[in-house]
Amino acid sequence: MDYPNDQAPGAPVRSGIPEHGRIPKYYAVKAHISVLIEELGEGGLLPTERDLAVRYEVSRETVRQALRELLLEGRLRRQGRGTVVAGPKLEQPLSLASYTEGVRRQGRTPGRSLISLDRFPCSDALAAETGVERGEPVWHMERVLLADDERVGLESTYVSVARVPRLDSDFDPDSSFYAYLHERLGIAFGDADERIETVLATPREALLIGTPPALPMLLIHRVSRDTAGRPLERVRTLFRGDRFSFSAHLLGNGG
Repeated sequence: MDYPNDQAPGAPVRSGIPEHGRIPKYYAVKAHISVLIEELGEGGLLPTERDLAVRYEVSRETVRQALRELLLEGRLRRQGRGTVVAGPKLEQPLSLASYTEGVRRQGRTPGRSLISLDRFPCSDALAAETGVERGEPVWHMERVLLADDERVGLESTYVSVARVPRLDSDFDPDSSFYAYLHERLGIAFGDADERIETVLATPREALLIGTPPALPMLLIHRVSRDTAGRPLERVRTLFRGDRFSFSAHLLGNGG
């Protein structure tokens, strides 16, 4: 198999073109628009669908399909009635570092908007993951995640009221929950289990995050424990698939 001399290691092999060389028309248009995106740079305004159709001698529906994929991939974004080149995705480390730390490392300003903070008796299913006895009170905190005031995710946190009794009065919901636990309560995170999957947002979630319901989301389930191994929190976090990527540093076992 022949590889282009400028083939980037992270790019699709042979730019995703099958060996027989036949590609869908929309994909060829997508490749042309990708070059245009690089030329325009972040924030650059893309020509209209009609202008692109004329330029590449295809139908507007073909252009529309190419644009849909580029929007889903996060390379473009809607702005008013136009379409502009999006900035790079936020890279979140798969670690016990908080969302706040991950966003700040990339020169962005993290923030959160509180949707709700409620307490209710712990259910059987939640008790199994939080170490709280059935019927004991737990907090549920739901917040929209922000990066430079852009809505990028939705986070639901469940934690025992006994461990964090004054969450409703002492905690600033716009700040880091991890920092609050460590600095105010002396609780440090020891380890966590995480599971990642792709999902579509529910209508409610899409409305809160400000995305179309058809936009793919990255869903992270996390169960965290303190340094003594006691269950601490159960978190469900949705991240916009077009604005986030995740990274991890892996170590070998010496074998």
